[in-house]
Amino acid sequence: MSYIPHIKKIALVDCNSFYVSCERLFKPHILKKPVVVLSNNDGCIISRSSEAKALGIKMGDPYFKAKEIIIKNNVHVFSSNYSLYGDISRRVMRILKYLAPEIEIYSIDEAFLNLSSIKDNILPSFVKKVRDVILQWTGIPTSIGIANTKTLSKIANHIAKKEKSGIVNLIGNQNIDQILEKIKINDVWGVGKQMSKFYLKNGICNAKQLKNTSNNWIKSSSNVLSSRTAMELRGIPCVNLETYQTKRKSCCVSRSFGKKVENFQILAEAITSYSLNAAEKIRSESLLAKSITIFIRTSLFQNKKIFYSNSKTIDFPIATDNSIEIVKNALKGLKFIFKKGYKYQKTGIILSELLDSEKTHNLFSSVKENKIKSLMKSIDYTNYRYGRSTLSLANAGINKKWNMRRKYSSKIDTADFYCLPTIKAI
Repeated sequence: MSYIPHIKKIALVDCNSFYVSCERLFKPHILKKPVVVLSNNDGCIISRSSEAKALGIKMGDPYFKAKEIIIKNNVHVFSSNYSLYGDISRRVMRILKYLAPEIEIYSIDEAFLNLSSIKDNILPSFVKKVRDVILQWTGIPTSIGIANTKTLSKIANHIAKKEKSGIVNLIGNQNIDQILEKIKINDVWGVGKQMSKFYLKNGICNAKQLKNTSNNWIKSSSNVLSSRTAMELRGIPCVNLETYQTKRKSCCVSRSFGKKVENFQILAEAITSYSLNAAEKIRSESLLAKSITIFIRTSLFQNKKIFYSNSKTIDFPIATDNSIEIVKNALKGLKFIFKKGYKYQKTGIILSELLDSEKTHNLFSSVKENKIKSLMKSIDYTNYRYGRSTLSLANAGINKKWNMRRKYSSKIDTADFYCLPTIKAI
């Protein structure tokens, strides 16, 4: 006789200070040391170790503002390394898919698990195993919160980060109101900045107060989504796990430059590089693009008289994932919107109206197009095996002076054999 679950058991697995943890993987000397990771162009702090938090370094602070504390306390600083973080994330999610009955990947470092089929008596050991296996196989520490709803599992996870075990189970907890009373309203999952202001204005300051607020008042004063949040706080599941990942509708690749750019050729190199990146992404998901948008702009903070921003959308005659076709149209669009005399800070491309290539058939496909598909497949395989941009177009340039500022880059890429650290024999 199969086991029939009576209540939902939702777990949220969250990687602790994920970007910092990834940087620590190959640098054991910075374990238990204050560490921060910076955003694009080394602008703001986007990840902090617990030791850095204890020093008063805040999330989102501009690097220059925190520099004095960083230097004074010998804080280790790293530029963002998304190739490394993306690869480690994929490894963690593969482990979760292998171990858990159902999984919803929520972000690069978070996933919800449906553990309703796991018996109560083995749930603690199962969750501990999940945490131990991730740590053993990837080196990434995690926190796991378990509850009857996704909203409560978020709260459980928030508490678990401060627990030595790294695991908190709120199912059947008799002191739930005491726990919710300590959770500020702006820390409740699903309550945005504007709703927080609204709730505070009406005397609702924590999760317990929201839980005990009348549904009729919430619906009439805000919306159905807010009512669902309150219901979830009461232990009534209203937000289902999205175990099926829908394919994206668009693909955007854009960056701010390390230094402002005036030269058309340098802009063309950046646009080519971004187009190749986007084309590779949609091919990996078996998608075709029907149109491309190219945009450029100067700094938002400079004088309005010398501010310039423009974009151009071009439709492809036939939906495509061909890098050469995408680059050709991207450069055509750039020529249309480029103006001399401006110092550009950012550019990018957006591939839109994406279609599933497996469900899209072209009656006019030719032998030439089949050869192009084989070429794209060969390029992707080579770049996957030997590192991104091993094979590229000449238009993408070589020196890439327009690249983001990454002064503190660890220069480690676990997806590129030649970027892995080497161990020297003594």
